[in-house]
Amino acid sequence: MKKAVYKTMKRKRRHGRVRAKVSGTNVRPRLSVFRSNRYIYAQIIDDREKRTLVSFSDLKMTEGTKKERAYAVGKELAKRAKAKGIESVVFDRGGYLYTGRVKALAEGAREGGLTF
Repeated sequence: MKKAVYKTMKRKRRHGRVRAKVSGTNVRPRLSVFRSNRYIYAQIIDDREKRTLVSFSDLKMTEGTKKERAYAVGKELAKRAKAKGIESVVFDRGGYLYTGRVKALAEGAREGGLTF
């Protein structure tokens, strides 16, 4: 088995364990993170209604390092969430380790005013 396939399988297994414990409601929706090699995506999801409330990514950003862009994504996501009246969320790191870009996104969201 190739190393990249194995890493993906391990991440999906970790994500399954996280999702078994974490669920978003309309009171505390879930902040879900997806990290590709080039970009980072974040969305706030109400799992009971099965719909995305707010989403943002760094697709159109060109300035800064990937970590700086992840921080900016967290801040912008928090700003958009606060505009929709969302104050508190449950953080779903998507099976990724809580370091680097995932941590930067979380810190940006906290700085923007979200609590989790």
